Amino acid sequence: MTAPHPEQGNTGPCNVAAALVEQARRQPQRPAIHYPVGAHRGTVDYHSATYAELDALSDCYARGLKHYGIERGARVALMVPPGLDFFALFFALFKAGIVPVLIDPGIGLKPLKTCLAEAEPEAFIGITRAQLARVILRWSPHSIHRNVTLGPRLGWGGLSLRGLARRGGVTGPPVLADTRAEEIAAILFTSGSTGIPKGVVYRHRHFTAQVDMLRATFGIEPGEVDLATFPPFALFDPALGMTTVVPYMDPTRPARANPDYLAQAIDRFSVTNVFGSPALLKVLGTHCREKQRRLPTLRRVLSAGAAVPADTVSLMQQAMPADGRVYTPYGATECLPVACISSHELSPELIAATREGAGTCVGRPVAPNEVAILRLCDEALETFAADDLLAAGAVGEIIVRGPTTTDRYWQRSEQTRLAKTADTQGRLWHRMGDAGYLDTQGRLWFCGRKSQRVRTAQGDLFADQIEAIFNTLDDVERCALVGVGEAGEQVPVLCVELHRAGSGQPPACRQAVEAAVRSKATGHAALQSLGAVLFHPGFPVDIRHNSKINRQVLAAWAALQCADARRQQQPAITDTNASTEGRRL
Repeated sequence: MTAPHPEQGNTGPCNVAAALVEQARRQPQRPAIHYPVGAHRGTVDYHSATYAELDALSDCYARGLKHYGIERGARVALMVPPGLDFFALFFALFKAGIVPVLIDPGIGLKPLKTCLAEAEPEAFIGITRAQLARVILRWSPHSIHRNVTLGPRLGWGGLSLRGLARRGGVTGPPVLADTRAEEIAAILFTSGSTGIPKGVVYRHRHFTAQVDMLRATFGIEPGEVDLATFPPFALFDPALGMTTVVPYMDPTRPARANPDYLAQAIDRFSVTNVFGSPALLKVLGTHCREKQRRLPTLRRVLSAGAAVPADTVSLMQQAMPADGRVYTPYGATECLPVACISSHELSPELIAATREGAGTCVGRPVAPNEVAILRLCDEALETFAADDLLAAGAVGEIIVRGPTTTDRYWQRSEQTRLAKTADTQGRLWHRMGDAGYLDTQGRLWFCGRKSQRVRTAQGDLFADQIEAIFNTLDDVERCALVGVGEAGEQVPVLCVELHRAGSGQPPACRQAVEAAVRSKATGHAALQSLGAVLFHPGFPVDIRHNSKINRQVLAAWAALQCADARRQQQPAITDTNASTEGRRL
């Protein structure tokens, strides 16, 4: 466990938008953002804006919002694609002390409506398509009284973005609300990939602390250039003095990004930093290997959203200069960053341990965080004592406290009770919902989601530990461990996605893979009870990063397959093109 961090003070103004104002003062003519406006014959066209222009535009929008009657503290839903207006509007909201509500549109219409009903935004800023959905599907009709539309308005009133800008005026006083550290800065909804989406309450101190920790942990310097494949992370760029390059891609489908467009952007703008999901980095790294393409300006790659396979880290490292680093920070919307490890620390010994079932090493806690391992418990735990914490090597739930640890969910008191706990000194800790352990060297190891553990009569099995044992087998793209039956009596079932899953491998391939799985399993005492081996055409994954496997859906699918096999008295070795709820959820 690391040393305790000092408690955050809450005196004096605290507004993360102040960093944009400072960058505009220090380097007004430096590009703040390059954003795509289309592609022609395999080449992407970009427009640019300087720090002075971004600062001035966000001031204009902030004045317009205030003139429109949206006051400090009001909640505003923002559904705008990444680009100049997304950044300008987001910082305008901060400058005016207004609370942006961010919800991933890919979560589906019904969950989106539920999230908006909980957030009760006073205003809605969105593109025409989002506004049309709001009107037709009646998103928060009783709370939303003002709206701003980017694009044509189809009879729903409100303001156009141009109208908002006219209200703000080309010239006028700068805007920067004197918000305090404890004031709510934003409500950021989780993707709901392993449960219902929840609105995480961010205070201004959380954002400023994240900026400080990111700068210190990764050595980010003013003047760097960031390829923003995950727009929410790119909002830190102005505060860090980095130029943002918005890639030509659908940010809700990173696994389908065009790697040539990504590499073009890196070369054209001399990108030094990339933040991307494991799925996106696998696409980019594979492209660089196959095309023998190098990315000589790239110093740093950050990947989060799911455990990052060692092969993906290696692919990206090979495309970078020798002194470049691939970092795999560990954290969550509720607390980021928690821990981190770099490609140069990822030794052959650590990789071998992962492949033998030790879990994934996610590095050492990021200062000044404290990380501890709590005994496994599925119930709310208001407080915990010292004897509730586990010694090195014992698997339990990862808990963390630090300056970026958020304290509650919006309108979700029960989920807050389940996710937060306090020590005997009354200090707040966040329960990550992940199983893991600390080794004797103080490194943190991730074993899988607590809710996705398989609870057999012989004990618990953790998905990420078990799956890594089989993921390196020939013809295997990835595996997923699920349980069939009642908790405490579950039979572990291994779902397998083969390489080129959609092309239809011959039965001999499936039989060879199953034989290899069975052979591997005999070398691990915990896997003696392994039940069926099922072949799935393409695992369902989360909508935000396209990387987290939705094992709950796979477990339901596996239960049906096993039940069918029992009825037909056939071995449960299945290859089906029938997907439960599709490949992407």
